[in-house]
Amino acid sequence: MPSNRCRGRRVTGRLTVVLALTVAAFCGLATNAFAVKVDIVTQGEIPANQPKKVAYFHGIQEAVNNTKHGDFVLIEPGVYDEEVKVTKAHSDIYIRGMNRNTVIVDGQGKITPGGRNGIEVFEANNVWIENLTVRNFERENINGAGGNAIWWNGGAETKHIHAHGWYGAYLTAYDTGFNGGYGIFTNNETEGEWNNIYASGFNDSGIYLGACAECKARINKATMEDNALGYSGSNSGGNLVIENSVFKDNTSGIAPNSENPGDGPPPQNGACDPIPPKRTKHDPLPTFTSTEIEHCTIFRDNLIEDNNNLSVPANDSAAAAPWGVGMELPGVYGDLVEGNTIRGNAMNGVLGFEYPNPFPPEADTIFFAFSGNKVANNTLEDNGFFGPEINPEHNYTGDITFAGGIFNPENTNDCASGNTIQDAVYPVNLEGTWGCQNKTTPNPSEQGFAAIEYLIESQYISEHRSEYAEVKGQPAPAAQETMPNPCEGVPANPLCH
Repeated sequence: MPSNRCRGRRVTGRLTVVLALTVAAFCGLATNAFAVKVDIVTQGEIPANQPKKVAYFHGIQEAVNNTKHGDFVLIEPGVYDEEVKVTKAHSDIYIRGMNRNTVIVDGQGKITPGGRNGIEVFEANNVWIENLTVRNFERENINGAGGNAIWWNGGAETKHIHAHGWYGAYLTAYDTGFNGGYGIFTNNETEGEWNNIYASGFNDSGIYLGACAECKARINKATMEDNALGYSGSNSGGNLVIENSVFKDNTSGIAPNSENPGDGPPPQNGACDPIPPKRTKHDPLPTFTSTEIEHCTIFRDNLIEDNNNLSVPANDSAAAAPWGVGMELPGVYGDLVEGNTIRGNAMNGVLGFEYPNPFPPEADTIFFAFSGNKVANNTLEDNGFFGPEINPEHNYTGDITFAGGIFNPENTNDCASGNTIQDAVYPVNLEGTWGCQNKTTPNPSEQGFAAIEYLIESQYISEHRSEYAEVKGQPAPAAQETMPNPCEGVPANPLCH
């Protein structure tokens, strides 16, 4: 059968050889005509005589249940009111709509005990979901379970990696109510890629990638708007690239973070140093003796603008993030922020800070530093314009702020260089004393607990957003670019001649 689809799949960026081999092996399986069959999901009449290696179903779940390794599920246009779950027995399959905008898996805003998820891939390897829309799947309440539109679940809350190989392309996820949780979501998995994806209206984050110390992943051409957080990534690092994407009109734009306990084990570490294969929260936190380290978690060539939207519903976790920030770096280690355009964010363009979590500190708190990060060659403008509104004495608002160091003395060796800066930075000599030309840089704290007070004040606005804006469901998006040829690489069948 045609092999164009696999020849056309590029493994680029900083994805590892492991991912390349995984994709190659899967493509070899998928293009073996003797191994592959096609399951077609239709809302029309099922033909009495079905071609060999083709089966018809009225439900997506029925079709998935009929798959074996390498099979395709092709979905005809229609609105499908169902939850779909892919289990380990159905690894190595493609689920693909025939049109991104008219193949719709619809939760219809129903709220049920335990919540509802759209498509969940549970501990299954190498499952590809493409060219469809999932909308209006709700949590049981604003902080409860469920509410995930498209979820590759490699073992939530297990603190271990239980799956590998996730891929999504030409996907739309949105919620127009108050209880949509995550849009496009993976956790406890490695080796994956998202391309040409869109999410809006979620009370946590549009896209989330968490709980992988060495993620081996790439996110490319994502558009995240009107979410509490555009991107969130708890304890995800190693080889991870997010590029050529748009994060706009969220409450906060991009927020990788160390978290405790959360999607453990912590911390978020983007340095290229080898990651221990089995890590626990009791392992020592990373330390960097120099700014001259290699970075493998990279945020580059993105547009990050106008992330000031307080009308988006937010659960307690997302509301705890300071609002009006383009690129937020709480307690992260070794990341590279490079070549982005960051503008129009009310509090900060880039905000990096130490993060005692839980806070206020208690017996189990981990005192994450902000350390070893590099912010270089970004274009920043019109950031920090709301700062004087909350406290005129504070000077932390603006284009770039490195703050903290009260709790963790290892809050060192972050650097900033080559940025086009229009508004204030903190410390004021950021690209001098904290320039990447320096082999080492100091802890940025100069004003004691004032930085902590600033963070708490900006957090307060997020948590009390209804005092500043009408909190409401966000609008449904316009039609998005659909997959040019949904028959690419698929064995001959009635939909693909």
